[in-house]
Amino acid sequence: MMKLGDDELSLILSHLQDPHDRTSFSEVCKRFLTIHALTRTSIRLIEPDSLHSLLPRFPNLTHFHCSAPLSDNNLLFISKTCPNLKTLNLSFRPSSLHRRTFRHFSHRAISSIASRCRLLSAVSLRRRTGVADAGVAAICAASNHHLRHLDLGRCSLVGDGALEAIGRLNSLQVLNLEGCSLVTDLGLGFLASGPLTKTLKVLVLVECDRITDTGVSNLKSFSSLEELNLAECGPKVTDVGCVAVFEAVTGLKKVNLSSDAAVVAMAEHGQKLVAVNLTGCELVSGVGIKAFEGHGCLESLVIPGCHYTSASDLECAVLGCKSLKYVELDKGLMFWLPLDTQEKISRFCDLGWS
Repeated sequence: MMKLGDDELSLILSHLQDPHDRTSFSEVCKRFLTIHALTRTSIRLIEPDSLHSLLPRFPNLTHFHCSAPLSDNNLLFISKTCPNLKTLNLSFRPSSLHRRTFRHFSHRAISSIASRCRLLSAVSLRRRTGVADAGVAAICAASNHHLRHLDLGRCSLVGDGALEAIGRLNSLQVLNLEGCSLVTDLGLGFLASGPLTKTLKVLVLVECDRITDTGVSNLKSFSSLEELNLAECGPKVTDVGCVAVFEAVTGLKKVNLSSDAAVVAMAEHGQKLVAVNLTGCELVSGVGIKAFEGHGCLESLVIPGCHYTSASDLECAVLGCKSLKYVELDKGLMFWLPLDTQEKISRFCDLGWS
């Protein structure tokens, strides 16, 4: 019986989708271990101390994920060892196991990644507080034609300079700027003046509290936008900015915002909306909720915290919106909302509490 060649073994391994099965395959013998290492394309690093001994074993990685603390030297090694990366997920998850004195990698380390890994299509740097405008600009310049997803949530040093570079991207579809408090109207203007306006589908601006109606109004140029999150953007984002967006961008499907006039405009102009989340929108009343009566596409309505809404308002919205499949309310209203109203709502859609 002839021995199987490397090509045949690689083909067999390609049919094993379960990670545990692939691990078992690699434990058969050294040759199987080598084949497994050569064909592996993704890795999730738990212990950064093992980085230098682990990565060289897998020369064809395209997906790298690590939520632990990493240094500049760590990122430099990653960039040299994994030049073919397409997905780089470095979202940080704080843990009691992490020393409080550690330092996040800097924008210089991000620049080294950008210079060597030029095929990146998805990058997440969430909560990496050392990331600044220069590092983001380097990634944008190097991966302009490939980058589809960019998450900079809670990167406290990211500001308008980064948005100027992001605005020049011509393939980005998802941009998360949650908690980037240095972002201002100037930055939103940069985003709205480049090719990004034709490709971006998801934009998260939660807690960007330096922006105003002027900046939000610029978003009306995003013709492909499908999801927009303006929750907790502060008092300078009012109905005026939101209405300008909804009147111009008719393809929105998922929205999170906070006032009656904006909600009414969204219901009127957002005919393709399938999900609306009004979490924390305490000023939204029955006027805003009833605006969805007769909407033809809405499937999910999340409205915890809307304390100025009556039982009749809810009934009108639910019974009048035939497409609705799920409604979520504040559990504090469970004993306030009459049982017969709860039963009526439950007959037409699922009722959840949060």
